[in-house]
Amino acid sequence: MSPEEFRRHGHAAIDWIADYWEGLDGLPVLSQVAPGDVRRMLPAEPPEEAETFDALLADLDEIVVPGLTHWQHPRFFAYFPANSSPAAILGDLLSSGIGAQGMIWATSPAVTEVEQVVVDWLAQALGLPDQFRLTDYGRGGGVIQDTASTATFTALLAALHSATNGTARDSGVGTTRWTVYGSSQAHSSLVKATMMAGLGAECVRSVDVDPRTQAMDVAAFERLLADDIDDGFTPLFVQAAVGTTSTGAIDDVQAVAEAMDGVGAWLHVDAAWAGVAAVCPELRDRILGGAHLAQSIVTNPHKWLLTTFDCSVLWVQERSALTNALSITPEYLRNPASESGAVVDYRDWHPQLGRRFRSLKLWAVLRTYGLEGLRAHIRSGVELAEHFAELVRDDERFELVTEPSLSLVVFRLVEGDEATLAAMHRLNASGTAYLSHTVVEGRAAMRLAVGSWRTTPEDIDRTWEALQQAL
Repeated sequence: MSPEEFRRHGHAAIDWIADYWEGLDGLPVLSQVAPGDVRRMLPAEPPEEAETFDALLADLDEIVVPGLTHWQHPRFFAYFPANSSPAAILGDLLSSGIGAQGMIWATSPAVTEVEQVVVDWLAQALGLPDQFRLTDYGRGGGVIQDTASTATFTALLAALHSATNGTARDSGVGTTRWTVYGSSQAHSSLVKATMMAGLGAECVRSVDVDPRTQAMDVAAFERLLADDIDDGFTPLFVQAAVGTTSTGAIDDVQAVAEAMDGVGAWLHVDAAWAGVAAVCPELRDRILGGAHLAQSIVTNPHKWLLTTFDCSVLWVQERSALTNALSITPEYLRNPASESGAVVDYRDWHPQLGRRFRSLKLWAVLRTYGLEGLRAHIRSGVELAEHFAELVRDDERFELVTEPSLSLVVFRLVEGDEATLAAMHRLNASGTAYLSHTVVEGRAAMRLAVGSWRTTPEDIDRTWEALQQAL
Protein backbone atom coordinates (compact mmCIF):
# COMPACT_ATOMS: atom_id res chain seq x y z
CA MET A 1 0.00 0.00 0.00
CA SER A 2 1.60 3.23 -1.14
CA PRO A 3 1.44 6.42 0.95
CA GLU A 4 -1.27 7.77 -1.35
CA GLU A 5 -3.29 4.55 -1.12
CA PHE A 6 -2.88 4.58 2.64
CA ARG A 7 -4.14 8.18 2.76
CA ARG A 8 -7.20 7.30 0.65
CA HIS A 9 -8.04 4.17 2.61
CA GLY A 10 -7.39 5.98 5.89
CA HIS A 11 -9.98 8.59 4.96
CA ALA A 12 -12.38 5.79 4.04
CA ALA A 13 -11.83 4.09 7.40
CA ILE A 14 -12.50 7.31 9.33
CA ASP A 15 -15.59 7.91 7.18
CA TRP A 16 -16.74 4.37 7.97
CA ILE A 17 -16.39 4.99 11.72
CA ALA A 18 -18.24 8.30 11.51
CA ASP A 19 -21.05 6.68 9.50
CA TYR A 20 -21.17 3.80 12.00
CA TRP A 21 -21.63 6.26 14.87
CA GLU A 22 -24.30 8.19 13.00
CA GLY A 23 -26.24 5.01 12.32
CA LEU A 24 -25.93 3.42 15.76
CA ASP A 25 -29.31 4.62 16.99
CA GLY A 26 -31.05 2.59 14.30
CA LEU A 27 -29.20 -0.66 15.07
CA PRO A 28 -30.27 -3.27 17.63
CA VAL A 29 -27.98 -2.88 20.63
CA LEU A 30 -27.64 -6.62 21.24
CA SER A 31 -26.45 -8.69 18.29
CA GLN A 32 -29.23 -10.75 16.74
CA VAL A 33 -27.08 -13.47 15.14
CA ALA A 34 -27.09 -17.13 16.16
CA PRO A 35 -23.93 -19.03 17.14
CA GLY A 36 -21.80 -19.74 14.07
CA ASP A 37 -23.57 -17.27 11.75
CA VAL A 38 -20.58 -14.95 11.36
CA ARG A 39 -18.09 -17.76 10.96
CA ARG A 40 -20.15 -19.40 8.20
CA MET A 41 -20.03 -16.16 6.18
CA LEU A 42 -16.23 -16.07 6.22
CA PRO A 43 -13.98 -18.15 3.92
CA ALA A 44 -12.44 -21.20 5.52
CA GLU A 45 -9.06 -20.43 3.95
CA PRO A 46 -6.99 -17.22 3.68
CA PRO A 47 -6.81 -15.47 0.30
CA GLU A 48 -3.94 -16.44 -1.96
CA GLU A 49 -3.97 -13.09 -3.75
CA ALA A 50 -4.24 -9.62 -2.31
CA GLU A 51 -7.70 -8.15 -1.89
CA THR A 52 -8.65 -4.51 -1.84
CA PHE A 53 -9.22 -2.61 1.37
CA ASP A 54 -12.59 -1.58 -0.02
CA ALA A 55 -13.58 -5.25 0.00
CA LEU A 56 -12.71 -5.44 3.70
CA LEU A 57 -14.86 -2.40 4.48
CA ALA A 58 -17.73 -3.95 2.55
CA ASP A 59 -17.45 -7.14 4.62
CA LEU A 60 -17.50 -5.05 7.78
CA ASP A 61 -20.95 -3.84 6.79
CA GLU A 62 -22.29 -7.15 5.56
CA ILE A 63 -20.71 -9.65 7.97
CA VAL A 64 -19.22 -7.98 11.02
CA VAL A 65 -21.72 -5.26 11.99
CA PRO A 66 -24.70 -7.65 12.20
CA GLY A 67 -22.60 -9.80 14.55
CA LEU A 68 -21.70 -6.95 16.90
CA THR A 69 -23.21 -5.99 20.21
CA HIS A 70 -22.78 -2.23 19.99
CA TRP A 71 -20.91 -1.09 23.08
CA GLN A 72 -20.87 2.51 21.84
CA HIS A 73 -24.65 2.58 21.34
CA PRO A 74 -26.38 5.31 23.40
CA ARG A 75 -28.62 2.64 24.97
CA PHE A 76 -25.93 0.14 25.85
CA PHE A 77 -26.46 -0.10 29.62
CA ALA A 78 -25.08 -3.58 30.35
CA TYR A 79 -22.05 -4.44 32.50
CA PHE A 80 -20.05 -1.20 32.64
CA PRO A 81 -19.33 1.09 29.69
CA ALA A 82 -16.28 0.50 27.54
CA ASN A 83 -15.98 4.07 26.40
CA SER A 84 -14.49 5.28 23.24
CA SER A 85 -14.48 8.83 21.90
CA PRO A 86 -13.27 10.64 18.80
CA ALA A 87 -10.17 11.99 20.58
CA ALA A 88 -9.25 8.59 22.01
CA ILE A 89 -9.64 6.87 18.66
CA LEU A 90 -7.40 9.39 16.96
CA GLY A 91 -4.85 9.04 19.75
CA ASP A 92 -4.93 5.27 19.35
CA LEU A 93 -4.56 5.64 15.59
CA LEU A 94 -1.49 7.80 16.06
CA SER A 95 -0.07 5.22 18.46
CA SER A 96 -0.61 2.48 15.88
CA GLY A 97 0.96 4.59 13.16
CA ILE A 98 4.02 5.34 15.27
CA GLY A 99 4.27 1.67 16.18
CA ALA A 100 6.82 2.21 18.94
CA GLN A 101 7.78 -0.48 21.46
CA GLY A 102 8.10 1.16 24.85
CA MET A 103 9.45 -1.70 26.95
CA ILE A 104 12.40 0.34 28.22
CA TRP A 105 13.14 4.07 28.16
CA ALA A 106 15.89 3.66 25.56
CA THR A 107 13.60 2.01 22.98
CA SER A 108 11.57 5.23 22.73
CA PRO A 109 12.09 7.84 25.46
CA ALA A 110 8.90 9.72 24.55
CA VAL A 111 6.75 6.62 25.11
CA THR A 112 7.93 6.47 28.72
CA GLU A 113 8.03 10.16 29.51
CA VAL A 114 4.64 11.06 28.02
CA GLU A 115 3.16 8.23 30.07
CA GLN A 116 4.85 9.50 33.22
CA VAL A 117 3.32 12.93 32.75
CA VAL A 118 -0.13 11.65 31.75
CA VAL A 119 -0.54 9.31 34.72
CA ASP A 120 0.62 12.12 37.02
CA TRP A 121 -1.97 14.40 35.39
CA LEU A 122 -4.67 11.83 36.02
CA ALA A 123 -3.56 11.39 39.63
CA GLN A 124 -3.90 15.14 40.11
CA ALA A 125 -7.28 15.17 38.35
CA LEU A 126 -8.58 12.50 40.74
CA GLY A 127 -7.12 14.19 43.81
CA LEU A 128 -4.82 11.30 44.67
CA PRO A 129 -2.20 12.01 47.36
CA ASP A 130 1.18 13.20 46.12
CA GLN A 131 2.87 9.98 47.18
CA PHE A 132 1.25 8.21 44.22
CA ARG A 133 2.89 10.55 41.73
CA LEU A 134 6.18 10.09 39.93
CA THR A 135 7.04 13.80 40.02
CA ASP A 136 10.75 14.41 40.55
CA TYR A 137 11.30 10.66 40.57
CA GLY A 138 9.76 10.14 43.97
CA ARG A 139 9.10 6.76 45.54
CA GLY A 140 5.67 6.18 44.02
CA GLY A 141 4.20 6.49 40.56
CA GLY A 142 1.72 5.22 38.04
CA VAL A 143 1.77 2.95 35.01
CA ILE A 144 -0.75 2.13 32.30
CA GLN A 145 -1.74 -1.54 32.31
CA ASP A 146 -4.08 -3.28 29.90
CA THR A 147 -6.83 -4.07 32.42
CA ALA A 148 -7.55 -3.87 36.14
CA SER A 149 -7.22 -7.66 36.28
CA THR A 150 -3.56 -7.38 35.30
CA ALA A 151 -3.12 -4.47 37.70
CA THR A 152 -4.50 -6.52 40.60
CA PHE A 153 -2.23 -9.42 39.73
CA THR A 154 0.75 -7.06 39.54
CA ALA A 155 -0.09 -5.52 42.91
CA LEU A 156 -0.38 -8.99 44.46
CA LEU A 157 3.07 -9.93 43.14
CA ALA A 158 4.50 -6.75 44.63
CA ALA A 159 2.82 -7.53 47.95
CA LEU A 160 4.24 -11.06 47.94
CA HIS A 161 7.71 -9.77 47.16
CA SER A 162 7.53 -7.24 49.99
CA ALA A 163 6.14 -9.71 52.51
CA THR A 164 8.87 -12.28 51.78
CA ASN A 165 11.75 -9.76 51.60
CA GLY A 166 12.28 -10.82 48.01
CA THR A 167 12.55 -14.57 48.49
CA ALA A 168 9.29 -15.34 46.65
CA ARG A 169 10.71 -14.49 43.23
CA ASP A 170 13.53 -17.00 43.68
CA SER A 171 12.12 -19.71 45.94
CA GLY A 172 8.38 -19.45 45.43
CA VAL A 173 5.68 -18.85 47.99
CA GLY A 174 7.17 -21.28 50.50
CA THR A 175 5.26 -22.90 53.35
CA THR A 176 3.74 -19.75 54.80
CA ARG A 177 -0.04 -19.97 54.88
CA TRP A 178 -0.91 -16.70 53.18
CA THR A 179 -4.38 -15.19 53.14
CA VAL A 180 -5.97 -12.69 50.76
CA TYR A 181 -9.14 -10.70 51.54
CA GLY A 182 -11.94 -9.10 49.58
CA SER A 183 -15.65 -8.71 50.04
CA SER A 184 -18.08 -11.28 48.66
CA GLN A 185 -18.70 -8.73 45.90
CA ALA A 186 -15.03 -8.34 44.92
CA HIS A 187 -14.17 -8.82 41.27
CA SER A 188 -13.32 -12.36 40.17
CA SER A 189 -9.87 -11.14 39.12
CA LEU A 190 -8.85 -11.25 42.79
CA VAL A 191 -9.26 -15.03 42.87
CA LYS A 192 -7.63 -15.38 39.47
CA ALA A 193 -4.63 -13.35 40.67
CA THR A 194 -4.04 -15.76 43.56
CA MET A 195 -4.27 -18.69 41.17
CA MET A 196 -1.71 -17.17 38.80
CA ALA A 197 0.59 -16.22 41.68
CA GLY A 198 0.69 -19.82 42.86
CA LEU A 199 -1.06 -19.04 46.15
CA GLY A 200 -4.18 -20.96 45.24
CA ALA A 201 -7.81 -19.85 45.30
CA GLU A 202 -8.29 -21.38 48.75
CA CYS A 203 -6.24 -18.59 50.30
CA VAL A 204 -8.93 -16.02 49.41
CA ARG A 205 -11.24 -15.01 52.24
CA SER A 206 -14.64 -13.74 51.17
CA VAL A 207 -15.82 -11.09 53.62
CA ASP A 208 -19.53 -10.59 54.25
CA VAL A 209 -21.17 -7.38 53.10
CA ASP A 210 -23.79 -5.09 54.58
CA PRO A 211 -27.08 -6.41 53.11
CA ARG A 212 -28.32 -2.87 52.56
CA THR A 213 -25.32 -1.26 50.88
CA GLN A 214 -23.47 -4.38 49.64
CA ALA A 215 -20.23 -2.79 50.88
CA MET A 216 -17.73 -4.77 52.94
CA ASP A 217 -18.80 -5.37 56.55
CA VAL A 218 -15.67 -4.03 58.25
CA ALA A 219 -16.55 -5.62 61.60
CA ALA A 220 -16.81 -9.01 59.87
CA PHE A 221 -13.46 -8.34 58.20
CA GLU A 222 -11.83 -7.59 61.55
CA ARG A 223 -13.17 -10.83 63.03
CA LEU A 224 -12.02 -12.87 60.03
CA LEU A 225 -8.59 -11.27 60.14
CA ALA A 226 -8.18 -11.99 63.85
CA ASP A 227 -9.36 -15.58 63.49
CA ASP A 228 -6.92 -16.25 60.65
CA ILE A 229 -4.00 -14.83 62.62
CA ASP A 230 -4.98 -16.96 65.62
CA ASP A 231 -5.06 -20.01 63.35
CA GLY A 232 -1.52 -19.41 62.10
CA PHE A 233 -2.27 -17.75 58.77
CA THR A 234 -0.39 -14.69 57.52
CA PRO A 235 -2.50 -11.94 55.92
CA LEU A 236 -0.87 -10.82 52.69
CA PHE A 237 -3.27 -8.72 50.62
CA VAL A 238 -6.54 -6.89 51.19
CA GLN A 239 -8.63 -5.54 48.35
CA ALA A 240 -11.12 -2.75 48.99
CA ALA A 241 -13.69 -2.46 46.23
CA VAL A 242 -14.73 0.99 45.10
CA GLY A 243 -17.62 0.37 42.73
CA THR A 244 -18.36 -3.37 42.65
CA THR A 245 -19.54 -4.94 39.41
CA SER A 246 -22.82 -6.18 40.81
CA THR A 247 -24.22 -3.07 42.49
CA GLY A 248 -21.50 -0.42 42.43
CA ALA A 249 -20.96 -0.81 46.19
CA ILE A 250 -18.16 1.30 47.65
CA ASP A 251 -16.17 -0.14 50.54
CA ASP A 252 -15.07 2.22 53.30
CA VAL A 253 -11.35 2.33 52.47
CA GLN A 254 -10.48 4.32 55.58
CA ALA A 255 -12.23 1.84 57.87
CA VAL A 256 -10.71 -1.15 56.09
CA ALA A 257 -7.23 0.36 56.45
CA GLU A 258 -7.77 1.04 60.14
CA ALA A 259 -9.03 -2.52 60.71
CA MET A 260 -5.81 -3.97 59.28
CA ASP A 261 -3.50 -1.51 61.05
CA GLY A 262 -0.45 -3.29 62.42
CA VAL A 263 -1.11 -6.48 60.44
CA GLY A 264 1.39 -5.66 57.73
CA ALA A 265 -0.76 -6.69 54.76
CA TRP A 266 -0.87 -4.77 51.48
CA LEU A 267 -4.02 -2.67 50.88
CA HIS A 268 -5.13 -2.46 47.24
CA VAL A 269 -8.04 -0.30 46.08
CA ASP A 270 -9.93 -1.68 43.09
CA ALA A 271 -11.69 1.39 41.70
CA ALA A 272 -11.75 0.07 38.13
CA TRP A 273 -15.11 1.60 37.20
CA ALA A 274 -15.87 4.21 39.84
CA GLY A 275 -12.43 5.71 40.42
CA VAL A 276 -12.50 8.06 37.43
CA ALA A 277 -15.59 9.77 38.88
CA ALA A 278 -13.23 11.41 41.39
CA VAL A 279 -12.50 14.01 38.70
CA CYS A 280 -15.62 15.63 40.19
CA PRO A 281 -14.59 17.22 43.52
CA GLU A 282 -18.04 16.67 45.02
CA LEU A 283 -17.67 12.89 44.53
CA ARG A 284 -14.03 12.59 45.59
CA ASP A 285 -14.37 11.90 49.32
CA ARG A 286 -17.02 9.26 48.72
CA ILE A 287 -14.92 7.44 46.15
CA LEU A 288 -11.32 7.80 47.29
CA GLY A 289 -11.57 8.77 50.95
CA GLY A 290 -8.83 6.88 52.77
CA ALA A 291 -6.87 6.23 49.58
CA HIS A 292 -3.75 7.71 51.19
CA LEU A 293 -3.61 4.59 53.37
CA ALA A 294 -3.51 2.17 50.42
CA GLN A 295 -0.35 0.77 48.87
CA SER A 296 -1.90 0.62 45.39
CA ILE A 297 -4.91 1.92 43.47
CA VAL A 298 -6.28 1.04 40.04
CA THR A 299 -8.88 2.72 37.87
CA ASN A 300 -9.84 2.28 34.22
CA PRO A 301 -10.13 5.32 31.96
CA HIS A 302 -11.36 2.83 29.35
CA LYS A 303 -14.57 2.29 31.30
CA TRP A 304 -16.08 5.69 32.03
CA LEU A 305 -13.48 8.26 31.02
CA LEU A 306 -13.89 8.30 27.24
CA THR A 307 -10.66 6.39 26.53
CA THR A 308 -10.63 3.54 24.05
CA PHE A 309 -9.94 0.09 25.49
CA ASP A 310 -7.39 -0.88 26.79
CA CYS A 311 -6.18 1.66 29.33
CA SER A 312 -6.03 0.85 33.05
CA VAL A 313 -3.89 2.95 35.39
CA LEU A 314 -2.21 1.45 38.46
CA TRP A 315 -0.56 3.69 41.04
CA VAL A 316 1.69 2.55 43.88
CA GLN A 317 3.16 4.38 46.84
CA GLU A 318 6.42 2.42 46.64
CA ARG A 319 7.40 1.61 43.08
CA SER A 320 10.43 -0.38 44.17
CA ALA A 321 7.98 -3.05 45.34
CA LEU A 322 7.02 -3.54 41.69
CA THR A 323 10.43 -3.20 40.13
CA ASN A 324 12.18 -5.44 42.64
CA ALA A 325 9.51 -8.09 42.21
CA LEU A 326 9.45 -8.07 38.40
CA SER A 327 12.76 -6.78 37.07
CA ILE A 328 14.78 -9.20 34.96
CA THR A 329 17.56 -7.82 32.75
CA PRO A 330 18.92 -10.11 30.04
CA GLU A 331 21.97 -8.88 28.19
CA TYR A 332 20.00 -7.69 25.16
CA LEU A 333 18.11 -5.16 27.33
CA ARG A 334 21.17 -3.67 28.99
CA ASN A 335 21.84 -0.05 28.05
CA PRO A 336 23.59 2.99 29.56
CA ALA A 337 20.37 4.89 30.35
CA SER A 338 18.87 2.05 32.39
CA GLU A 339 22.11 1.36 34.19
CA SER A 340 22.47 5.03 35.10
CA GLY A 341 19.33 4.83 37.25
CA ALA A 342 18.10 8.13 35.81
CA VAL A 343 15.19 6.69 33.85
CA VAL A 344 12.12 4.52 34.36
CA ASP A 345 11.82 1.25 32.46
CA TYR A 346 8.12 0.42 32.54
CA ARG A 347 8.71 -3.21 31.56
CA ASP A 348 9.54 -3.68 35.27
CA TRP A 349 6.10 -2.41 36.34
CA HIS A 350 3.98 -5.30 35.04
CA PRO A 351 4.26 -8.92 33.86
CA GLN A 352 4.61 -8.03 30.16
CA LEU A 353 7.83 -7.02 28.49
CA GLY A 354 6.41 -5.36 25.39
CA ARG A 355 4.12 -2.36 25.72
CA ARG A 356 2.17 -0.10 23.38
CA PHE A 357 2.11 3.69 23.37
CA ARG A 358 -1.20 3.63 25.31
CA SER A 359 -0.69 7.02 26.89
CA LEU A 360 -1.32 8.79 23.58
CA LYS A 361 -5.06 8.09 23.68
CA LEU A 362 -5.36 9.16 27.33
CA TRP A 363 -3.26 12.24 26.56
CA ALA A 364 -5.64 13.05 23.70
CA VAL A 365 -8.68 12.69 25.96
CA LEU A 366 -7.26 14.82 28.78
CA ARG A 367 -6.21 17.58 26.39
CA THR A 368 -9.24 17.74 24.10
CA TYR A 369 -11.91 17.44 26.78
CA GLY A 370 -10.07 19.15 29.61
CA LEU A 371 -11.06 18.47 33.20
CA GLU A 372 -14.19 20.57 32.76
CA GLY A 373 -15.36 18.39 29.89
CA LEU A 374 -14.60 15.17 31.78
CA ARG A 375 -16.48 16.40 34.82
CA ALA A 376 -19.47 17.28 32.65
CA HIS A 377 -19.42 13.76 31.20
CA ILE A 378 -19.33 12.08 34.62
CA ARG A 379 -22.02 14.35 36.03
CA SER A 380 -24.25 13.63 33.06
CA GLY A 381 -24.02 9.90 33.74
CA VAL A 382 -24.91 10.39 37.39
CA GLU A 383 -27.87 12.62 36.50
CA LEU A 384 -29.21 10.22 33.86
CA ALA A 385 -29.01 7.30 36.31
CA GLU A 386 -30.93 9.31 38.89
CA HIS A 387 -33.55 10.10 36.26
CA PHE A 388 -34.00 6.38 35.61
CA ALA A 389 -34.10 5.66 39.35
CA GLU A 390 -36.95 8.16 39.72
CA LEU A 391 -38.91 6.31 37.05
CA VAL A 392 -38.41 3.11 39.03
CA ARG A 393 -39.48 4.74 42.31
CA ASP A 394 -42.65 6.08 40.73
CA ASP A 395 -43.82 2.69 39.41
CA GLU A 396 -45.20 0.39 42.09
CA ARG A 397 -44.41 -2.68 39.97
CA PHE A 398 -40.68 -2.01 40.42
CA GLU A 399 -38.30 -1.43 43.31
CA LEU A 400 -34.71 -0.31 43.72
CA VAL A 401 -32.50 -3.06 45.10
CA THR A 402 -29.87 -0.58 46.30
CA GLU A 403 -29.71 3.18 46.08
CA PRO A 404 -28.13 4.30 42.78
CA SER A 405 -24.34 4.20 42.85
CA LEU A 406 -23.05 7.02 40.65
CA SER A 407 -24.31 6.04 37.18
CA LEU A 408 -25.50 2.53 38.08
CA VAL A 409 -29.10 1.61 38.93
CA VAL A 410 -29.95 -1.86 40.24
CA PHE A 411 -33.66 -2.66 40.30
CA ARG A 412 -36.20 -5.46 39.91
CA LEU A 413 -39.84 -6.28 39.50
CA VAL A 414 -41.67 -6.76 42.78
CA GLU A 415 -43.34 -9.80 41.23
CA GLY A 416 -40.14 -11.84 41.55
CA ASP A 417 -37.08 -13.31 39.85
CA GLU A 418 -38.80 -15.00 36.94
CA ALA A 419 -40.67 -11.85 35.96
CA THR A 420 -37.56 -9.70 36.40
CA LEU A 421 -35.35 -11.81 34.15
CA ALA A 422 -38.09 -12.40 31.58
CA ALA A 423 -38.68 -8.65 31.21
CA MET A 424 -34.97 -7.99 30.84
CA HIS A 425 -34.54 -10.69 28.19
CA ARG A 426 -37.51 -9.38 26.21
CA LEU A 427 -36.13 -5.84 26.38
CA ASN A 428 -32.69 -7.00 25.22
CA ALA A 429 -34.18 -9.10 22.42
CA SER A 430 -36.10 -6.08 21.16
CA GLY A 431 -32.83 -4.38 20.29
CA THR A 432 -33.95 -1.08 21.82
CA ALA A 433 -31.55 -1.28 24.77
CA TYR A 434 -29.26 -3.73 26.49
CA LEU A 435 -29.22 -4.35 30.25
CA SER A 436 -27.41 -7.03 32.25
CA HIS A 437 -28.43 -8.79 35.45
CA THR A 438 -27.07 -9.74 38.84
CA VAL A 439 -28.17 -11.52 42.01
CA VAL A 440 -28.36 -9.52 45.24
CA GLU A 441 -29.07 -11.27 48.53
CA GLY A 442 -30.35 -14.27 46.62
CA ARG A 443 -32.74 -12.36 44.35
CA ALA A 444 -32.37 -11.49 40.67
CA ALA A 445 -32.07 -7.88 39.61
CA MET A 446 -31.49 -5.81 36.48
CA ARG A 447 -28.57 -3.41 36.11
CA LEU A 448 -28.62 -0.19 34.09
CA ALA A 449 -25.17 1.41 33.86
CA VAL A 450 -24.96 4.75 32.07
CA GLY A 451 -21.62 5.70 30.56
CA SER A 452 -21.75 6.64 26.90
CA TRP A 453 -21.12 10.25 25.88
CA ARG A 454 -23.94 9.73 23.36
CA THR A 455 -26.66 8.88 25.91
CA THR A 456 -29.39 11.49 26.39
CA PRO A 457 -32.47 11.78 28.63
CA GLU A 458 -34.50 10.67 25.62
CA ASP A 459 -32.53 7.41 25.55
CA ILE A 460 -33.41 6.80 29.19
CA ASP A 461 -37.10 7.48 28.52
CA ARG A 462 -37.10 5.28 25.42
CA THR A 463 -35.51 2.44 27.40
CA TRP A 464 -38.11 2.80 30.14
CA GLU A 465 -40.94 2.73 27.59
CA ALA A 466 -39.47 -0.40 25.98
CA LEU A 467 -39.24 -2.01 29.42
CA GLN A 468 -42.94 -1.32 30.01
CA GLN A 469 -43.73 -3.04 26.72
CA ALA A 470 -41.61 -6.03 27.80
CA LEU A 471 -43.70 -6.70 30.93
